[in-house]
Amino acid sequence: MESMLQPPTEVPAAVYVGKGGPSGGAAAILLRYLQEQNRPHSAQDAFGNLQREHGLGKTAVVKALEQLTQQGKIKEKVYGKQKIYFPDQDHFPSASDSELKVLDNEISDLSCKVQTLQQNCCLMESELKELKGSMTTPEMVKEIEELKKDCANYTEKLERIKSAANHVTPEEKEKVYNEKKLYCREWRRRKRMATELLDAILEGYPKSKKQFFEEVGIETDEDFHVTLPPI
Repeated sequence: MESMLQPPTEVPAAVYVGKGGPSGGAAAILLRYLQEQNRPHSAQDAFGNLQREHGLGKTAVVKALEQLTQQGKIKEKVYGKQKIYFPDQDHFPSASDSELKVLDNEISDLSCKVQTLQQNCCLMESELKELKGSMTTPEMVKEIEELKKDCANYTEKLERIKSAANHVTPEEKEKVYNEKKLYCREWRRRKRMATELLDAILEGYPKSKKQFFEEVGIETDEDFHVTLPPI
């Protein structure tokens, strides 16, 4: 009877863990995550990576990180306005020289792979940019059909020209060319004479050339954007 009246045995601290302790809650999740990743994280990084899987809120993540820092389970570094958290490296076994050498080789290999992938990405981005500027297959099919129609129209027009009876003879063509040369030479000669005459008048004219042309009513080739054709 006396044994039944004794108080219950106290639960050891190592077995009983309250809410928010290292075995449960946000702190435990963050501690396990940081140790598995073993690299620096900001509160935003940790929140973004764990929010979907564990449903942790931003405030809970910040409080848990501060709690783990105060408990000495993780380290905190401040860079300006941002805080970075990472696991205490003293809790990890030290690597031997051979292990470090293996890690260095892995880093070197991975760096080479990263460089190769970056070069491939640049090539693929360049190719993608070029493809985006090109026509799509349906656009090319449509363009080909339109070109075929144009070719058919031009072929038909050419056949009509070939079959026409009113062809210009070489003699008639030569005559037209000679007349063009004659008229162009005369045009140039008369323009030169008019220019020399007007320059002589303007030497004693008190106003500007433009005012003189307006008063007299002279219109130039330049007013109508006309230029002498080559002979």
